[in-house]
Amino acid sequence: MKEKVVLAYSGGLDTTAIIPWLKETYDYEVICCCIDVGQESELDGLDERAKLSGAEKLYILDVVEEFADEYIMPCVKANAIYEDKYLLGTSMARPLIAKKLVEIARKEGATAICHGATGKGNDQVRFELSIKALAPDIKIIAPWRCNETWNMQSREDEIAYCEKHGINLPFSADSSYSRDRNLWHISHEGLELEDPANAPNYDHLLVLGVSPQKAPDKETEITLTFEKGMPKSLNGKAMSAAGIIKELNKLGGENGIGIIDIVENRVVGMKSRGVYETPGGTILMEAHQQLEELILDRATYDMKKDVANRFAQIVYEGKWFTPLREACQAFVESTQEYVTGEVKLKLYKGNIIKAGTTSPYSLYSESLASFTTGDLYDHHDAEGFINLFGLPLKVRAMKLAEAEK
Repeated sequence: MKEKVVLAYSGGLDTTAIIPWLKETYDYEVICCCIDVGQESELDGLDERAKLSGAEKLYILDVVEEFADEYIMPCVKANAIYEDKYLLGTSMARPLIAKKLVEIARKEGATAICHGATGKGNDQVRFELSIKALAPDIKIIAPWRCNETWNMQSREDEIAYCEKHGINLPFSADSSYSRDRNLWHISHEGLELEDPANAPNYDHLLVLGVSPQKAPDKETEITLTFEKGMPKSLNGKAMSAAGIIKELNKLGGENGIGIIDIVENRVVGMKSRGVYETPGGTILMEAHQQLEELILDRATYDMKKDVANRFAQIVYEGKWFTPLREACQAFVESTQEYVTGEVKLKLYKGNIIKAGTTSPYSLYSESLASFTTGDLYDHHDAEGFINLFGLPLKVRAMKLAEAEK
């Protein structure tokens, strides 16, 4: 009986070419597995394509709700943003995809898992760290690093290889952006983006929305409610987190929200330039953060900013299945106990404008914050506080003055 390999399958040219390569190189029985994290139309026709390419079986697993609740929302609650810009769309999805690949491998009795990530990217790290953490006994195959047996270096090479093996599918050698899409975002790399001196061709590039310049001249008003850090409704309609993100993607895209052009530092040591569209995610993160402004005390809020940065780095580097991620997430979850309330926003030409935030657990006190003297605050108390707070500065100045005499 042949050994089985589970292939992380997208239906694109790379993973299509990998199917006959796995059979020819290792004599494996190939089990394709496509994890639906919100690719939408990209999943059309996969079953027929996989079988034509020589796969024995294809699994398509819908994990959109799980992705939203267990991977996206922990990052939202943490306010995890890599290098102040990237909202971790691809990074969050990879550990879930790896987890499902392992589950299918166990179900099928497979001895190996194969992925089509390149040897220069972050995804090879994310896939393989997750697989090692969940199934250390399973072999990992990365064709793009198999220099002796993987001889394809271009789309033209892959198309020729497929045709040689009787696979004639509607792929072209035309240059296009390298994209990754899921519920949370879509990323774009390649073409003019490879040179940071070039402006993005947004008319050609954007998929989820329009540029701010082409957004309507009229603002869109929205209302979000949260309960313990989780979004519960949008404009009065109760929905799951995934449902809210989908609707916010539409509203945000129409208003030019969430377009980020970044040169980021990859895990493998190089810088790369990409454009990310995250319309719904940008709105959701902003709304959640605005609610936290009202509710978290100063010390917790300050600590949470440090954890947010570390959490983003952990996720970006593919270290989801680690004790550190679990510990950081436990801290974040403890801060969400009272993050409940309503956030009103206006969307206008790429901008998210505050329109009012309320919470039953708000720490904001109008009587304290106003210039009117209240019972809880005596202006004269500030004098003693400032004297003590500034004592180190005063002592230092006095000592320096003495030394200069």
